[in-house]
Amino acid sequence: MLFGICNLSIVPLRITPSDTSEMVSQVLFGETFKIIEEQKEWSKIRLTFDNYEGYIDNKQFVKITEDSFSKLSSEKKHYSGEIIDFITNNKNQLTTIPIGSNLPFYNNGNIKINRNTYLYEGEVLSENKSKKDILKTAFNFLNTPFLWGGKTPFGIDCSGFTQMVYKLCGYQLFRDAKEQATQGEVLSFIEESEAGDLAFFDNEEGEIIHVGIILNDYHIIHAHGKVRIDTLDHSGIFNADIQKHTHKLRIIKKII
Repeated sequence: MLFGICNLSIVPLRITPSDTSEMVSQVLFGETFKIIEEQKEWSKIRLTFDNYEGYIDNKQFVKITEDSFSKLSSEKKHYSGEIIDFITNNKNQLTTIPIGSNLPFYNNGNIKINRNTYLYEGEVLSENKSKKDILKTAFNFLNTPFLWGGKTPFGIDCSGFTQMVYKLCGYQLFRDAKEQATQGEVLSFIEESEAGDLAFFDNEEGEIIHVGIILNDYHIIHAHGKVRIDTLDHSGIFNADIQKHTHKLRIIKKII
């Protein structure tokens, strides 16, 4: 088995090995993965964090040893906490990194990938946070444009939004909404929910296609066109701008 780590800021993860293929997710700086199929120009990978699979350009990551992979998988996680920041290598070259990037082998501002060392001087997130922090973190993404497969404040999809918010607060969600809906405890009514719980929505075929984070006073923050705040009722999400319901409520889950 081969192993890799992302050494660039934001790398697309594609459904097939082609630059024109659909982007199904993104790999952020410092994220590790198993290489499950190696081709000449592309590799099929499985991300460590959520077991998500896709193809990544071989020019956009570096390989690491199994020992490094094991140590990074078991060590305490440290994430960058700034919306956008940069790291500096020993040649004084800058690499920008988005919020939620992994900081491999973090030690007092120093991080390391193979023989390359970097300095990071921004905010570091490493502890489990409260439900109130879930809301504060979610608001950092407000007005982020919707991007299918996106995971950053420069473009994000609905499940990427919920996954990243929970990740920054120390909790692990799957990548897709239908998978996230299998996690946590089912709540029967909106009245039982608390701000920070997740609400899931389905289509006419009953397939879960959308997720958002419940706020106080029957509101929800979710990625639909952009990360926005709308009203949540027993039917679903009501968009006041267009005066209609946009999503049909299926289930509410308590994660923490």
